[in-house]
Amino acid sequence: MEPVTYNEAGVKAAYMYSSNGECIDGEESKDNGRAVESLEKGAMQYGCQHYRRRCRIRAPCCNEIFDCRHCHNEAKASIKSLQNCIYMQNNINVDQKLRHDIPRHQVTQVICSLCGTEQEVQQVCINCGVCMGEYFCDVCKLFDDDISKQQYHCSGCGICRIGGRENFFHCYKCGCCYSMLLKNSHPCVEGAMHHDCPVCFEFLFESLSDITVLPCGHTIHTDCLKEMQEHAQYACPLCSKSVCDMSRVWEKFDVEIAATPMPEPYQNKLIWILCNDCGKTSKVPFHLVAQKSSWGWVDRYLSGLRPQTSTLPTEERIALLVLQLLVGLFCCVLF
Repeated sequence: MEPVTYNEAGVKAAYMYSSNGECIDGEESKDNGRAVESLEKGAMQYGCQHYRRRCRIRAPCCNEIFDCRHCHNEAKASIKSLQNCIYMQNNINVDQKLRHDIPRHQVTQVICSLCGTEQEVQQVCINCGVCMGEYFCDVCKLFDDDISKQQYHCSGCGICRIGGRENFFHCYKCGCCYSMLLKNSHPCVEGAMHHDCPVCFEFLFESLSDITVLPCGHTIHTDCLKEMQEHAQYACPLCSKSVCDMSRVWEKFDVEIAATPMPEPYQNKLIWILCNDCGKTSKVPFHLVAQKSSWGWVDRYLSGLRPQTSTLPTEERIALLVLQLLVGLFCCVLF
């Protein structure tokens, strides 16, 4: 069943015109006007911090009543809600055996916020005739009076999303809806959204926070990415590819390397490196600051490289590890 959105014009049209498009006159029109008024009663006046709606739900898992599924998960200290530190302080003492998430698609009963009538999931109350949510999805059991979010149900995701259907497309390989701006440019990664954020470990597919698709195709919370960059971390936590244009950084390394000659024993030392950005190996001069890879347009330093030390003698591998530690200290000072 497709989600239904009741807006003022749509409701009036439905009640003021017959099925063949002819205008309804007289007392019937007055009755329809009262019906419209009843539908609109209490709009945007009820709900919780998550949704404006005129009903509450009965959780099928614990048989308790809550304003919405998020309110349930916060009260029951589910793993998803505990991943959000805002609620962790309030619910950390909940018995672990009682922690659980609500199965949203299994909700069958709702309670009208205006008359208190409990009934099966439907958009209009069977008792007082109020519309319990201008946006209603029978699949997700979602009600919301705030239709400015431009909610829509994605059959590929199996859940409702916001932002307007025309602004997003569903990538079946990545398993999620992406902005139309990425339709012909994003690298597909199998199940890219069906894993935890590599920084805060919140499940990304159902996260309420903004998510960024990295150039490598992996996904991460936008705020987590910003925090990484504030700590001079510019590589994907999963594959170590650069997350932004690093050309200015590489230029700084060119200057630093040119100004820092290596000790004589290492001046002609060559090592094999693997570039994380292009995935190719090359044999290059060793330097304390960083090694440089050149493959056509590809020039990568530091985070985009890792030396291959397995072919070196034991003494040289140990010396190289010590030098790598020094590189880390040097980079902290550089940034």
